[in-house]
Amino acid sequence: MNNKTFVAAAITLGLVTLSACGSTHAKDSTDSADSKTVTLVSHDSWAVSKNVLKDFEKSSGYTVKVLKDGDAGQAVNKAILTKDNPQGDVFFGVDNTLLSRALDNGLFQSYEAKGLDTVGAAYRLDKSGHRVTPVDYGDICVNYDKAYFSKHRLNPPQSFDDLVKPEYKNLLVTENASTSSPGLGFLLGTAAKYGDGSWQDYWKKLKANGVKVVDGWEQAYDEEFSGSAGGKKAKGDRPLVVSYASSPPAEVVFADPKPSTAPTGVAYGTCFRQIEFAGLLSNAGNTKGGKAFIDFLVSKEFQEDMPLNMFVYPVVQGAKVPAEFTEYGPAAKDPETMAPDRIAANRDQWVKSWTSLVLK
Repeated sequence: MNNKTFVAAAITLGLVTLSACGSTHAKDSTDSADSKTVTLVSHDSWAVSKNVLKDFEKSSGYTVKVLKDGDAGQAVNKAILTKDNPQGDVFFGVDNTLLSRALDNGLFQSYEAKGLDTVGAAYRLDKSGHRVTPVDYGDICVNYDKAYFSKHRLNPPQSFDDLVKPEYKNLLVTENASTSSPGLGFLLGTAAKYGDGSWQDYWKKLKANGVKVVDGWEQAYDEEFSGSAGGKKAKGDRPLVVSYASSPPAEVVFADPKPSTAPTGVAYGTCFRQIEFAGLLSNAGNTKGGKAFIDFLVSKEFQEDMPLNMFVYPVVQGAKVPAEFTEYGPAAKDPETMAPDRIAANRDQWVKSWTSLVLK
């Protein structure tokens, strides 16, 4: 999830079906005894404060090397293709929309992190296998430009149902569900809300109401959305955009000068919960160091440092959330959710159906 572009991630993903590649047996852990370097493979939006990372390196004796491998979908796909000879020891950034693909392809080996008992039960989606450890969560939601709705004396939408009403015609821009993580999350949110069969009818109405589809989050938010981006002048003319609940606090934190209130708002009745995980790669060369690093990811120090670096919420119970999040972008109280097995069973077919309905 993104740091300097203000918001948890415009994570583009490729929905390419990948087959398992050979053995998934881990290398002997004795290999790790000689290595003092832990290599993290992640998407481009990985970020941590230098002093926090130095604390881990000093206390553990390991030096951390970070390989950023494109957007989340690309990084997951590449990790699967190279799993027999992986680039690193730990992978961070697979989320619940793509979790089944990683697990089915044997990307990770089992490891129960120290401190896992402090992680909220709702985020532990691989409870029996412990192949992945929850690290953060966020909510994909429609954001609105407050100035536009104030100027036009129009109430902003608050729900999926609202978005198909005539007063919001030609106002919404979303991301392509086949190329973008928030786009896919928004699609899954509608499927969770309306059910299989009915979500297609909903998207027909949304298309008839003028929804615009672009490839990814950065194009949607920075180019099509009419709201300001970090204090910069808006480029687009669409006052509704699929983004994150953490976008408003990001707008405040990165703006110069800082506004007294967030210029954007969140339609909380349109949110879908996204959870990100880390895992020890199946053929990691430094398993001991990898385990220590995963323990670090669920430490209170990292969890409390994370929100203002990657604009996501901590999963560890009791971890403090920055005041900017509490004031400008609290997490959704009742987001749409979907079990990983249901996502796994339907994701690719739903994306195909969505593409036929919306893009053709």
